[in-house]
Amino acid sequence: MLTIEKTHESPNWILKLTGEIDASNSVNVDSAIQELLKSGAENLLVDCTDLEYISSAGLGVFMSYLEEFQEKNIGMVIFGLKDKVFQVFHILGLDQLIRIKPDKSAALAS
Repeated sequence: MLTIEKTHESPNWILKLTGEIDASNSVNVDSAIQELLKSGAENLLVDCTDLEYISSAGLGVFMSYLEEFQEKNIGMVIFGLKDKVFQVFHILGLDQLIRIKPDKSAALAS
């Protein structure tokens, strides 16, 4: 099960992901990001403090936006990854492509 919460703390939009992201619900994460982009979001912080699992489909959602975000100068920082979830990003080298910070204060400072 996945819960997605969107909050605005100007100038940042925070996308809080709770639970597990897998093939069955990764489209919901994609939809949430699309909604934020349509609302004009330029800074996106992804709070993964309560994210227990992410599948390759979930990783693919984040990967699919890298080029677009770079072209449109949209900032994205993922923070609060649990060790086992961070390892998935690390093994695939995504920690080299996506800004990942340990907590919200570090994400805000980046």
